Amino acid sequence: MDWTDSPEQAAFRQEVRGLIQTKLPERYRVSNGESEGGSWQVDRISKDPAAKQAAQEWAHALSERGWIAPHWPLEYGGAGLSPIEQFIFKQEMAQAQAPAVGGMGVSLLGPTLIVHGTEEQRAKHLPRILSGEVAWAEGYSEPGAGSDLASLQTRAIRDGDEYVINGQKIWTSGAHTADWLFALVRTDPEAPKHRGISFVMMDIKTPGLNVRPLINMAWQHGFNETFFEDVHVPVANRVGEENRGWYVGATLLDFERSNIAAAIENRRLLATLLEYVKTEDGQRKSRLGESVGFRHEVAEAYTQTEVLFNFSFRVISMQNRGMIPNYEASITKLFNSELVQKIARLGTRAFGLYGNLWSEKEALAPAGAQFTRLYVTSIPRTIAAGSSEIQRNIIATRGLGLPRG
Repeated sequence: MDWTDSPEQAAFRQEVRGLIQTKLPERYRVSNGESEGGSWQVDRISKDPAAKQAAQEWAHALSERGWIAPHWPLEYGGAGLSPIEQFIFKQEMAQAQAPAVGGMGVSLLGPTLIVHGTEEQRAKHLPRILSGEVAWAEGYSEPGAGSDLASLQTRAIRDGDEYVINGQKIWTSGAHTADWLFALVRTDPEAPKHRGISFVMMDIKTPGLNVRPLINMAWQHGFNETFFEDVHVPVANRVGEENRGWYVGATLLDFERSNIAAAIENRRLLATLLEYVKTEDGQRKSRLGESVGFRHEVAEAYTQTEVLFNFSFRVISMQNRGMIPNYEASITKLFNSELVQKIARLGTRAFGLYGNLWSEKEALAPAGAQFTRLYVTSIPRTIAAGSSEIQRNIIATRGLGLPRG
């Protein structure tokens, strides 16, 4: 295994770093461990002119090189980067904490349209994703269909050239800042559950489609529940064949599945913890000096960030050889989601009762209370995007060859 860049890869890495250093708006630059701004998708519709301008400037800077969608083919406005170039690009973006542009439109819907969409659908939607004009949300999970997504019940009945949709979706990330929604709906209730599902797109302002906020226990609004009451969607907005949407939805080909950003995020969290405890304030509040065992836990967690980095490297090296990772991606996802929870617990325990302080504005809150907030927000990590139980089943059956229970 060669961890070093080739000359060509090193040159590309310097090109990415150069763009970030010269073009990343000040709003997104990190100072003392924090950036001023939030996500690009929120900023693009912000009522704050400075936030909106920063989002536009950053989108334009990436767009000039095709780096809004680096994994898309050149003919569709992407950069056509190889898997290893995608890896380098995302590694440098994560290291600088530079926001991605395009959201689910770039990472999920766009690749699906490239593979399964019509020329008319690609011509209509892909340019508006790349320009930042339209942001997308995903309508997959339902109250009774999460990890077992094929059990979804949102119903679409065909009426001439339209589908009439009724049902409910939940955990609809970013729907309150999105312009369009892509969703899986059931078009044949008599078919086996993985069949009879269709993939449709709709304007989020379509009459009968209502988005309601879900506030998590960190008082943050990222999720929503979405209700469909006689929502009329043109049949022309279906992607792929009717009743074959499960296979369309499974495409979602952001081919860079290595999750390198997660390895960098975890390493950065531990670096923040260690840097803070070296300060006078950190030494006064920290319990790290009280227990050799606790210090060993921190060292073990840092070692595990290196393991996660190499899991990511394994996935991308497979992709670079033309292989498609399967259980290897599940290993990476499982390892990361449990590691970030471990780091959150360590960071909170490190400060004893100070770890109960919640607000970053509280003068006594250690490290800006970021580990306390992470402790709460990391809870869904082992549920979202396929629970740990689902990942272990994949690893057992596809990786170890064990029989299904």
